[in-house]
Amino acid sequence: MTPGLYSYKMAALFAKIKRVVVGAPRDIKDPTIFHKVSLIALLAWVGLGSDGLSSSSYGPQELYLALGTHKEIAIFLALATAITVILISLSYRQIIEHFPSGGGGYLVATKLLGPYPGVVSGCALLVDYILTISMSISAGCDAILSFLPQEWLPYKLSAIMFVLVLLIILNLRGVRESVTFLFPIFLTFVLTHILLIGYGIFGHLDRIPEVTNQVNTGMSNSMAELGLFGVLFLAMRAFSMGGGTYTGIEAVSNGVQIMREPRVATGKRTMTLLATSLAITASGIIICYLLNNVYYVEGRTLNAVLANIVMSPFNTRYLPLGDWLVILTLVSEGALLFVAAQTGFLDGPRVLANMAVDSWVPHRFANLSDRLVTKNGVWFMGIMSFFVLLYSRGDIGLLVILYAINVFITFSLSQLGMVRFWLGERREHRPYLRKMLINLAGLILCLLILTITITEKFTEGGWLTIVITSCFVVAAFTIKTHYARVNNRLRRLDDLLTHIPTKKGKIPREPLDRHDPTVVILVAGFNGQGMHTLLQLPRIFPQGYVKNIIFISIALIDSANFKGAAEVKSLEEHTKIALYRYIVYARKLGYRADCRFITDTEIIPGIVKLGKEIAAKFSRVIFFSSRLVFKNETFFTHLLHNETPFAVQRALQFEGLQAMILPIRYYY
Repeated sequence: MTPGLYSYKMAALFAKIKRVVVGAPRDIKDPTIFHKVSLIALLAWVGLGSDGLSSSSYGPQELYLALGTHKEIAIFLALATAITVILISLSYRQIIEHFPSGGGGYLVATKLLGPYPGVVSGCALLVDYILTISMSISAGCDAILSFLPQEWLPYKLSAIMFVLVLLIILNLRGVRESVTFLFPIFLTFVLTHILLIGYGIFGHLDRIPEVTNQVNTGMSNSMAELGLFGVLFLAMRAFSMGGGTYTGIEAVSNGVQIMREPRVATGKRTMTLLATSLAITASGIIICYLLNNVYYVEGRTLNAVLANIVMSPFNTRYLPLGDWLVILTLVSEGALLFVAAQTGFLDGPRVLANMAVDSWVPHRFANLSDRLVTKNGVWFMGIMSFFVLLYSRGDIGLLVILYAINVFITFSLSQLGMVRFWLGERREHRPYLRKMLINLAGLILCLLILTITITEKFTEGGWLTIVITSCFVVAAFTIKTHYARVNNRLRRLDDLLTHIPTKKGKIPREPLDRHDPTVVILVAGFNGQGMHTLLQLPRIFPQGYVKNIIFISIALIDSANFKGAAEVKSLEEHTKIALYRYIVYARKLGYRADCRFITDTEIIPGIVKLGKEIAAKFSRVIFFSSRLVFKNETFFTHLLHNETPFAVQRALQFEGLQAMILPIRYYY
């Protein structure tokens, strides 16, 4: 078998495997495509709200354990937990209203506080979503292992990695597919926990007087032992340790752009569903701990202990229904934690895409795949989570510490931005005071939790989160500086080459002759790079040899413009205008000129399709593109400038077409 035939067969096999695993490409010309890939409130609650709801599996536990022997305080913290969830969700409903295109904490901080607080918020969110994936998968495996034999524990890390790979594949298939697949898991969790909390509370109503006496007695003893300030400090410490309960609320405002129109209304309904379910579940579980005298058991979560206590009355001599319900509850809890990892895969790539548009991270993170997902972002989140899980070995205690810090950095910056917004726009938005007070209360609460969490957990691993986030921020500023420097140089090239005078008079419009030599120039907008390629042709070919020039371009749909049919149409019109300017210029230089373009989510397939169509019509065709060439090529420059010209050249040459790359030298 010849090497060429072998390569062709391997490429075909890979394409088939990809189609089976990831799915067939989306038809971006389909007028209903945005409707098909968007989520109604119920599905958005599953895909984005699962992170918040699943936090009831570990947030209340951390809060309850932090109280030590002073469990009576839990009743007050259950109420405080419900109020906090409602308060934060109300503040984020206002963010959804004022930022209907999504973006969450990164966009809010950037627009309202400036680019520097914005990049800090964005980097904190990225680390938070990586930890969301890592911690949710680890906690899910812990929940499932709570009812399995101890001999299974050594396989925990292998199980974690298997779930991680499965979620990566699901998200490469698309948002709607991954959420629809996980919906039955979410529903099972809701039903089993309604039973758990409902029977755990209402099945013990007769103990309320007894528990009330215990709380009164316990509070008296705690006041005598610790004093007023000691009790308050313990309560605040326990409350902050349960801060993981609130970490999924921000995800809804970040994911508004994947919701069904009208997006603001859908986003608000999703936030209401999340806030209501989370407030009831988290506070209800804390009350169940107290009513059922739940205690810590080695190798078991508190929810597993609670489920065994609550469900045991359902066992009969002939039917162990209670044991089956315990298993179903813990499996659904573990599975929902896997669904919660989905939030990191939905919102993490979206934050990366928003930052890529602003040049804080490599531009390739804004690209969409043929399934209309930010595949580079999905892979990035998956790989980073792999390293976090490998480092932590799936230790949920360490991951919770790392996890609870960054989200409150973003919360605080978002609330600060909204407070500033209300103060600056108070004349245009009346009545503004009530709305501002909601965000102000959220700001104070988030800062309080953040301060206590960092203080308490800094030496136990909190420092690592701060170091990792700081490294992300430094990397973002380095990338931004590089792009700014390159863009300044390219702007000078634009100013120099796009304003070259040409002969005046009527522009000839001769048709292209299919038998004449034809040059095809790949361009991306009307700029100095495209003009540089055009003006190099007389140096490459003999005078008068080239008769035909065809400019081709891709109307590239990425995360910045994949927001609706109007944005796609605007992108196509912009592409047409840029190509027409090239045609006018080339005709003034004496060439016969025409253009072609295609709307696609990826550059290579679109270029190959156009190239084959042109080669089938014209007999002598050669393709040209340009590439920035740095004096000192490094891994950094290859990462930020994604070598698309080389990929295009390889793809065209594989189809038997001639392709050349013209260098544009860049000196630092």
